[in-house]
Amino acid sequence: MNLYGQLLLTFTKIGAFTIGGGYAMLPLIEKEVVERKKWAAPKEFLDMVAIAQAMPGVFAVNISILAGYKLKKTPGGVVAALGAVLPAFLIILAVAAFFRHFNEDGHVADAFKAIRPAVVALIAVPVFKTAKEVGVNRKTVAIPVAAALLIWRWGVSPVYVVLAAALGGICFARWRNRKGGRP
Repeated sequence: MNLYGQLLLTFTKIGAFTIGGGYAMLPLIEKEVVERKKWAAPKEFLDMVAIAQAMPGVFAVNISILAGYKLKKTPGGVVAALGAVLPAFLIILAVAAFFRHFNEDGHVADAFKAIRPAVVALIAVPVFKTAKEVGVNRKTVAIPVAAALLIWRWGVSPVYVVLAAALGGICFARWRNRKGGRP
């Protein structure tokens, strides 16, 4: 199978068999892109995640576009994105067609309630893995905790949190350089 077919099949599989959105898909995307297919190194994948988070749009689609673009430029990005969205599109189409039946079925509602904790775990795993990879430790854990609280508890826009973090990083680096620390 050519690379376009592999991109389409890989991201269709990821889109079809992952419940919970982009962050829940992250472990599966990483396993496929980094470990199985070796389309990106772990550090490259971490950069893709950072860029995908900063881009507007659906997180998993953004990562698929970046992976496809890395391999086959614009056509690769388009094919990977198509693979990522096709399963969701078909599922939503089916749900819309039969929504009345799903809406009235108590078993479906119970199934979704049972799935919620698993989705939380699927989201938590990449958070902890990413924190470890970027060097969050006991000394620096206050930064992501403060950022999360600002956004979640006090409703501060993530844009302001990211800008403040960038400004803080620049100021800290300049202060460290004046004190004779590493550049």
